[in-house]
Amino acid sequence: MSITLSIIYLISTITFVIGLKMLGHPETAKKGNFIAAVGMVLAIIGTIFLHDFTVSNINYILIGAALFVGSLIGWLIAMKVEMTKMPELVSLFNGFGGASAMLIGLVEYGNNSGDIAQTSTVIAAIIIGSITFSGSLVAFGKLNGSLKDIRLPKYNLINNVLFLGLVAFGAYIVMGGASSTLLIYALLFASLIYGLLFVFPIGGADMPVVISLLNSLTGIAAAITGVLYGNMVMLVGGILVGSAGLILTFVMCEGMNRSLSNVIFGAFGGDAVVAGATGKTGGTIKKTTASDSAVLLNYANKVVIVPGYGLAVAQAQHVIHELEQVLTEKGVDVSYAIHPVAGRMPGHMNVLLAESNVDYDKLIEMDDINPQFPNTDVVLVVGANDVVNPAAHNDPSSPIYGMPILDVENSKHIIVNKRTMNAGYAGIQNELFFNTKTSMLFGDAKSALTELVSELKNM
Repeated sequence: MSITLSIIYLISTITFVIGLKMLGHPETAKKGNFIAAVGMVLAIIGTIFLHDFTVSNINYILIGAALFVGSLIGWLIAMKVEMTKMPELVSLFNGFGGASAMLIGLVEYGNNSGDIAQTSTVIAAIIIGSITFSGSLVAFGKLNGSLKDIRLPKYNLINNVLFLGLVAFGAYIVMGGASSTLLIYALLFASLIYGLLFVFPIGGADMPVVISLLNSLTGIAAAITGVLYGNMVMLVGGILVGSAGLILTFVMCEGMNRSLSNVIFGAFGGDAVVAGATGKTGGTIKKTTASDSAVLLNYANKVVIVPGYGLAVAQAQHVIHELEQVLTEKGVDVSYAIHPVAGRMPGHMNVLLAESNVDYDKLIEMDDINPQFPNTDVVLVVGANDVVNPAAHNDPSSPIYGMPILDVENSKHIIVNKRTMNAGYAGIQNELFFNTKTSMLFGDAKSALTELVSELKNM
């Protein structure tokens, strides 16, 4: 490898680290993503033109065509995707990363047979890449609602036996027990099946955690291919993605007060939970109107808005920002309470509100906003459910008991905007709706908030 290419790889690696660091804050995330993308482009160009291998003209044409078509498709999808579909997009792109590692393993197997170290790397790439690919497709299907939870009898036992079988089968191939291409494809097929069975039983409420875990596996697969080719930028990039994904997975688990093993083997949020654990529903609900809600907000000194997935579904992020501006002009102190697992992926609400130009300083994380609720006059909950459910504190029989939540029940008045009284993503009823301080503003978030803004402007 030339000195020039080594320098390019070093620069690319630095951009990855800087970009990842900047992704930690909404204000710098866009710039960080751009910096990391520039580093990747440099690495790709450097590899194509400066790497010490012979490439024929026809291969340059094929590589150029593949880059153009792939970039065009990715750009079009990313530009057209709605914010509500962003988690599905992340899962789909993540699956493509796993598929890439899988295909590299298949191509390189014949070139490295006989070398235990290289063969081990190839087999690991095939297994991990296949699991990530098929598992990500299932996660994509669950997030867009086209797939439901599927539970086979003794599914944990089946999955564990299959996983151990994959490891044993891979070790058998590595140790020279087999060199048949047919067996490699059998390993590939078994890995794909395991990826499906791994994600099928996991409940919908746990999909954000699963996406983070699969993203980590994609990074590991990329690092493995970096080892295979002796490519440091692939190795470092894969390690960064793998470690960041794993850290995020544990952060998500902590935000739900659950262990990773409980997520994988417990299937929380699945159909069984919906059917059996509905939570306490004692008491009556109190309905309100946009006019009455506007009066309450108009005379408040401090208002906290709690955004949830319903806000994203209704595409109401711009209206909620307009509501915030109207209240601010009236002298009301307005802020947003952000729960770490609100929405369908980490940072979903931050990105959604940033799209409507909400001031980043108004986005307050759970640990910082919870002490403020007792001094809050009105909390406006828009499309959030499980992250404000007091059952997490009050009901030891609830599946979300112990989960850190936004303590909105401690505020003086609560307005909850929902389309219906249906249970949230976790499949359990929300005690907050029956609180004597809570008023339910039913309707589509965008329509309800638009009417609320209109009422406030007329006061």
